[in-house]
Amino acid sequence: MSLKHSYTLIAPFYDAALAAATRSLRARSIAGLPDDAAQILVSGVGTGLDLPLLPAQHRYTGIDLTRAMLQRALPRAAALDFRCVQGDAQRLPFADGSFEHVILHLILAVLPDPLAGLRETARVLAPGGSVLIFDKFLQAGQAAPLRRLLNPLVRRVATRLDVVFEDLLEKTPLLVLESDEPALAAGWFRLIRLRRV
Repeated sequence: MSLKHSYTLIAPFYDAALAAATRSLRARSIAGLPDDAAQILVSGVGTGLDLPLLPAQHRYTGIDLTRAMLQRALPRAAALDFRCVQGDAQRLPFADGSFEHVILHLILAVLPDPLAGLRETARVLAPGGSVLIFDKFLQAGQAAPLRRLLNPLVRRVATRLDVVFEDLLEKTPLLVLESDEPALAAGWFRLIRLRRV
């Protein structure tokens, strides 16, 4: 089953599973956006759980692989300058340097190729721009045998359990780490801020 198909099926249940558990952490991440108006990409916007938390002065573009997710996101964007695009976060349909900031909430570990997703983020981000990440990652060198055992099955339906963020960052030299803090599940979920050089 492809991710596009599985997330089309998951869309009606996605909010019930994630909204309450992640709201405060999404808000903490989004607090890292600047006050000055900017062009912001919400990559993997999903059903739009971030949208009610976003400050209104910015111009937003939300991209997601599935129409079903975008249809659920649109009503949440009513108070924002927002456009939605159906597309792949691993092959973003935007020019280099199109955005001043990018939000990556619970998307990198979903992508079949998270490195491609992070590299594409760096490509479309203007120098000096920031990337705000909230996602689940294995720690470098962490054995996590159960997660690794379940990964081949779970990644086909919903998400990967084996992504090591440090490996991605090491192979994306245009992005540098500014902050990294544990968020949920004993540090499995993390809040990360990157800067584009």
